[in-house]
Amino acid sequence: MSDLINYASCGLLWLGLLTKAPDLARRWRDPFLLTLSAVLALSSLCFLLGAPGTVGFVNGASGVPNLAAPLTYGTVTAYGAASLALVMRWRGGPGTARAIRRWTLGYTAVLAGIAALFALGDAAVERRTDFDTYYATTPYIAEMIVLYLGAHLTAVVVTACRSLSWARQLRGSLRAGLVMMGAGNLVGCGYSLAKLLAVGARWYDRDWSVLATTFPAACAGLGAAITVIGIVIPLFAPFLAVRARCWRAYTRLGPLERTLTGLLTRESLRAPRPLWPSATRWLTWRQSSIYNGLHYLGRHLDESLFRQTYAERARAGADPQQAEAAAWAAVIAAAVRAPYEERADAVVPLADHPDLPVLLRVSDVLAEGSGDRALAVC
Repeated sequence: MSDLINYASCGLLWLGLLTKAPDLARRWRDPFLLTLSAVLALSSLCFLLGAPGTVGFVNGASGVPNLAAPLTYGTVTAYGAASLALVMRWRGGPGTARAIRRWTLGYTAVLAGIAALFALGDAAVERRTDFDTYYATTPYIAEMIVLYLGAHLTAVVVTACRSLSWARQLRGSLRAGLVMMGAGNLVGCGYSLAKLLAVGARWYDRDWSVLATTFPAACAGLGAAITVIGIVIPLFAPFLAVRARCWRAYTRLGPLERTLTGLLTRESLRAPRPLWPSATRWLTWRQSSIYNGLHYLGRHLDESLFRQTYAERARAGADPQQAEAAAWAAVIAAAVRAPYEERADAVVPLADHPDLPVLLRVSDVLAEGSGDRALAVC
């Protein structure tokens, strides 16, 4: 089950990385995009290398017992550093590039230290799940373990603090994303803290190996998932907001389209509905149908009814936009119900492709039945 969860998480993260591949190909020199891609890639590698099946494969294929350990530890450390760099690039400001360079150099030295200490130490017995506690007292290997845990803990704590501190100054999707990133890194602290406690207990001849296996894995997985969600929220929130606005506009235009349905069907003015349920395509389709109907009705619109309805709504306290929408709703309803007699005094502003907000207000009036009430009064 552990392997399945790790591999599924890895696959999902690589899927997220693939969605950014076109942007990365076009803007491969963008520092923020590169850092974001590094976070997603390193997070997926953490899950991949942390799976017991992968650990056994790496050790067996390389012929070096426990080679998967420094690889995994290096990836976890690099992921923590990349997350910190992402938050720093996200915020920007003077000195950001210099600060990121300092952190990068520091964590590069940590990675070099992990490799050197593993090479100097003796880890001849393969341990797939309890490497930390088994070698907690082995010279050089113990120092390697403490080094990577300390570096990881430092990165996640600083990232959490900076994310949550910055989030207090913001609103909207960016704030939600930073809060999630901060929470994910706080959960990720449990990975290092639990392992450090288990290693410390081993120094005093106590066996807390359970604390170094199940709990840290849960913290690492949950923390990475929450962090990635925090990264994704600000990236996809604008896209989703645009789609939501399109769906709302499509729904609001329903009463106006239904008012024109008889005409659109009889005169074959409605284009085929797009098969794919895309918010932008369906909205464009409904707008096009409405424009076709209004263009056809242009010469049948009663200007006197328009002026009368507008004046009545204005006297009733409606603002100019509301009064105009009610007037157009009245003349459209009258035109689709009355015999088509061409009027010499017809007006056709609505036939000249009105903006979407105008159509939405007219449709809202028709949904309330105000157009019918205006006709009844007249």
